[in-house]
Amino acid sequence: MRVLVVEDDARLASAIARGLREHAYAVDVVGDGERAVVEAVVNDYDAIVLDVVLPRRSGFDVVRELRARALRVPVLMLTARDAVSDRIEGLDAGADDYLVKPFEFGELLARLRALLRRAPTLLPTVVRVGDLTVDTAARRVTRGGEPVALTAKEYAMLEYLSRNAGHVVSRADITAHVWDDNHDPFSHALEVYVNRLRRKIDRDGLTPLIHTRRGAGYVLTDEPDLAGDGDRRDA
Repeated sequence: MRVLVVEDDARLASAIARGLREHAYAVDVVGDGERAVVEAVVNDYDAIVLDVVLPRRSGFDVVRELRARALRVPVLMLTARDAVSDRIEGLDAGADDYLVKPFEFGELLARLRALLRRAPTLLPTVVRVGDLTVDTAARRVTRGGEPVALTAKEYAMLEYLSRNAGHVVSRADITAHVWDDNHDPFSHALEVYVNRLRRKIDRDGLTPLIHTRRGAGYVLTDEPDLAGDGDRRDA
């Protein structure tokens, strides 16, 4: 899942980004409100962590602008202001949740997970596809009851596929939600990670779950009719 962090305190922004990346999020960071609007319009983020006091445009102005543009990306606002009136202003502007500084990183993670489950439709914490189970809260994956060890990027890709289980997702969609702005669009990283996932999820003797739809993308499913005609070993 891809998150935009908007925070002008460079040390705090770096700490939030580092923590999110350790939990398999792709993260972009900007330090002012004007740049935040540009990035949110250009990129398809799963959530935005947005400070209130920012250079050029306040967090309140940013979220109002995003909602005026009909962008429904979930927004978690961060602020040192703990007055009820400030929280009300943020929520009325269009924010989905509000976290007062200082905060524990674990609470930020929990609130972010809650927002991701709600938007745009209510998503379960645990996703099951056949005998594959993806626990998005614990970041735990099992196949046939056996744990599957994944790297952070492998997990991020599998979580995105599982949240769209039964639906074909394009290479562009996967890249947009699993990698940040530093990703080289001409690299073969996506295909490499798909093949790594297949070696771990679709081990020999197990029913294939990750399928290629040639010219369209990938689909995670245990229903043969949805699998398409792609060779599952051909990324």
